[in-house]
Amino acid sequence: MSNNLNMQNSIAKLLDGVAVEWKPLGEVIKSLKTGLNPRNNFKLNTSDAMNFYITVREIQNGKIVFLDKTDKINNQALELINNRSNLEAGDILFSGTGTVGKTAVIDEKPKNWNIKEGVYVIKPVQEIVVSKYLSHLFNSKYIVNEYSKKIVGSPVISLPMSELKKIQIPIPSLHIQTEIVRILDTFTELTAELTAELTAELTARKKQYNYYRDKLLTFKEDEVEWKALGEIGQLIRGNGLQKKDFTETGIPAIHYGQIYTYYGTFTTETKSFVSAKLAEKLKKVDSGDVIITNTSENLEDVGKAVVYLGKKQAVTGGHATIFKPSKIILGKYFAYFTQTSMFANEKRKYAKGTKVIDVSATDMSKIMIPIPPLEEQARIVEILDKFDALTNSLTEGLPREIELRQKQYEYYRNLLLNFPKVQEG
Repeated sequence: MSNNLNMQNSIAKLLDGVAVEWKPLGEVIKSLKTGLNPRNNFKLNTSDAMNFYITVREIQNGKIVFLDKTDKINNQALELINNRSNLEAGDILFSGTGTVGKTAVIDEKPKNWNIKEGVYVIKPVQEIVVSKYLSHLFNSKYIVNEYSKKIVGSPVISLPMSELKKIQIPIPSLHIQTEIVRILDTFTELTAELTAELTAELTARKKQYNYYRDKLLTFKEDEVEWKALGEIGQLIRGNGLQKKDFTETGIPAIHYGQIYTYYGTFTTETKSFVSAKLAEKLKKVDSGDVIITNTSENLEDVGKAVVYLGKKQAVTGGHATIFKPSKIILGKYFAYFTQTSMFANEKRKYAKGTKVIDVSATDMSKIMIPIPPLEEQARIVEILDKFDALTNSLTEGLPREIELRQKQYEYYRNLLLNFPKVQEG
């Protein structure tokens, strides 16, 4: 709290009595251009064109995300490129179509790269406006509100360059601009550092969790009893259920795709619901049942399992199998076992297909499962639940922490760039 107060006081002191001149963007830049269509203007095929074109999607978080581009271009195209954009250090790239308003500052002169149509290159007059100051300004609340009024088109939207040039820009002294950039860049760096630290911590925790999970669930052949999955419970293949069937409320429903994109090892609530009428036609999932995926575009996601622990009966659809455990195996124990390398090796033997991988319920029933006593299964589940909770808290905490830092950055950015506009007359 005190740090925020100190920062606010520092910003207030920095901006106290600052003289600001308002000018149209067109008066503080040398030029504003957009790129050309590479195939139409340079007679290049798509793969070659993508090797040296900066597109809207590559402008992210104030930087250019270069995708290992190479110079697969002919001499004529090269000459046209250099004459067209002449990208230099200090230029600002602005996404003028689609996700309008994303910006990035070019740190050093790129070699033989051009901008694709829809990307604007803005060349500021450096004696008047600092490039990074202008880039931050483009994302401030005031400027976003101003250019949002000028956006045209549907479904693909764009901001005409002629309208962008008219946007009024607050121009304090170069010293103040530089200080604003320093403060905002510090927030950006802190967010990047936090992301790196939390990601490293999460990776370490996941590695530790995977190690202990495999260790706890690895048994010698004569150490425990082994049984085929089909012998220790009932396997029921799902049917129907498409995403278009989802409703806001109704009967709890689990779609197979959600098992490897949304759910963890177990859940007490479902993300989706279906109508009671449709639920009558679908396979039923009782509390304690395990839902297993049969199909995916990759082998890793086939055989993913989630234990349903909800109080209300749920339903599932095609590409999923319901495993109803017998009295000799715990649903959670089995779900954890499906995450091991041993289970992965087994399901690989039965996988069919190339673009779409499938392990049928019949083949899944043949996979051998180690069956220790129920007391030992419960002990293993208790340990893995603790690891699972810790890993999930970090997984959920990472985006939350990053979001908080981003909001903090946006708050101070708007505070720093909220210059009062002198009313004329």
